[in-house]
Amino acid sequence: MMKVMGAVREPGGSRGVRGGPLRDLTDPGTYRAAAYVLLTLPAGALVAALLTVVVAGGLLTLPVLIGAPALVGAVWLVGALGDVQRRLAGVLGVSFTRPAPGSYAGVLAWLGAQLASPVTYRTLLFHAVQLPLGALCWLVLAALLVVALMGLSAPAWALGSVVPIVWNEWTVQPGPVAVAGLTLAGLGVLIVTAGVLNLMGRMWTRLAAALLTLDVGDEAARREVIALRRAAGRVALGDDLTATLGDLTAQALAASTAAQVAVYAPDGTLRAATPQADLGAAPAEVAPCWPSPGEANVLPLPDGGLLAVLPVSLPASAGTLEGGTLRARYRPGVRPGADELAFLLSIADHAGTALHAAQLIERAGARAGEQERARLARELHDSVAQALYGITLGAKTARATLERDPARTLQSLDYTIRLAEGGVSEMKALLFSLRPDALEEGGLIAALTQHAHAMEARHGLKVHAELRREPDLAPDVQAAAYRVAQEALHNVVKHARAAQVWVSLVQDGPLVTLTVRDDGRGFDPQAQGRGTLGQRSMRERAAGAGGTLSVESAPGEGTAVTLTIPAAVPAAGEVGA
Repeated sequence: MMKVMGAVREPGGSRGVRGGPLRDLTDPGTYRAAAYVLLTLPAGALVAALLTVVVAGGLLTLPVLIGAPALVGAVWLVGALGDVQRRLAGVLGVSFTRPAPGSYAGVLAWLGAQLASPVTYRTLLFHAVQLPLGALCWLVLAALLVVALMGLSAPAWALGSVVPIVWNEWTVQPGPVAVAGLTLAGLGVLIVTAGVLNLMGRMWTRLAAALLTLDVGDEAARREVIALRRAAGRVALGDDLTATLGDLTAQALAASTAAQVAVYAPDGTLRAATPQADLGAAPAEVAPCWPSPGEANVLPLPDGGLLAVLPVSLPASAGTLEGGTLRARYRPGVRPGADELAFLLSIADHAGTALHAAQLIERAGARAGEQERARLARELHDSVAQALYGITLGAKTARATLERDPARTLQSLDYTIRLAEGGVSEMKALLFSLRPDALEEGGLIAALTQHAHAMEARHGLKVHAELRREPDLAPDVQAAAYRVAQEALHNVVKHARAAQVWVSLVQDGPLVTLTVRDDGRGFDPQAQGRGTLGQRSMRERAAGAGGTLSVESAPGEGTAVTLTIPAAVPAAGEVGA
């Protein structure tokens, strides 16, 4: 549902009220309207004469087959004179959006299209009403100007006259007071004339906008569809809210008749706008009536243009439905139709989707930060904090038994040293996992080595690591392999109840094989179906890296997880070297 509020105000339409009674006399719109009104009568007479001659000549010569081309020419003349009228309307500041030229398919096809187009009949109606309406405007203005000139010239013809003015039985000899009154009356009529000119300008602007507007139909729909498709892609892929909103305003401007498009926050803060420096008053200078969801408010601007205000709505899950407004400013004489307002509402909905997506990303980031801090706290508590506590106990025990039981003191010191080494390994592994560039700097071998040392210190497992040469892996594949190894070792600790773990990483030509094997209790893969969530996560990481994952296990025989991934292809320069 579209709601249009207010009337179109052409140049000078509201300034006369705000600027006082003399504002119409100084308003440039008054003189533009006067110029147009002066042109209407001769232009209307010329158009009427041309159309009458061509149509009458065609009808009279129709029996001798000359009239048919003349009537076709009359149809062409209606459109051609309509183009002249549209250019003439530029005196009032009215501009028209022209559709893209279509392909020529012959005279009959062109004639059929012209006769089927409502633009032809609206233009013909404008031609028909221009002459009588122009003549009426001339008569009204002539009468007002005569009265105004008589009043303003009263000092010349009244004070200098020796002949008294006789009217019925009354004989009047104008004195200075009467002359002054006549002069003031003439000035008042002149001010009224300026106001009437502005009124005529608004009338002709409305008439031209209503009857001379071209039907851009299919072309406008095509532009709108393309703009909506690009807007949807931008919202789906855009991660920069400011850039996304800026692109949406650009798409709205390209596919509409608006002169400027902007997106504002609920408090009136500008979020994005199309750069237009020569359009006068910006939309932000008008306090718009807040539109209802799914509706558009069209408000008049002081310069005679229009401002369309459309709501940027957010879904109910966002906590608020008010995402701000999308505002489209139109030049004087250009009025958006219902289809264009519907298109702008769609762009506003896309802007709301982009705002909601940005909110969700921000919330997800905050939530991820909280979860990461909680995980870090658990890791520190379960590993480093426990190790430090054990080191403290071992050191106190060594100090207490130093003089009376040297052997026990030695055992306590060995225990303390092992805990300290384990704590260092735990801390290194933890810091390694927190740094996103650690794998790239240290390599996969260093990461797995630190993780193996941390497992030995923390869980008392015996880890046999066969980690020799750093394999040739792309950074994303390297990260996937490390995460698979982490998940496999985590499953060993959580489920296997193993005493020993074997970790190997071997590159054999174009393939790299990572194996994590334990001597735990194992399980039946067939009974477990597709595996646990951890197994599914490992398989997804393996598939994302272009490799495969296999899990072999049996009850009481341990488990072996094997990841096979492709090695990186060396660059041409490296091969040549």
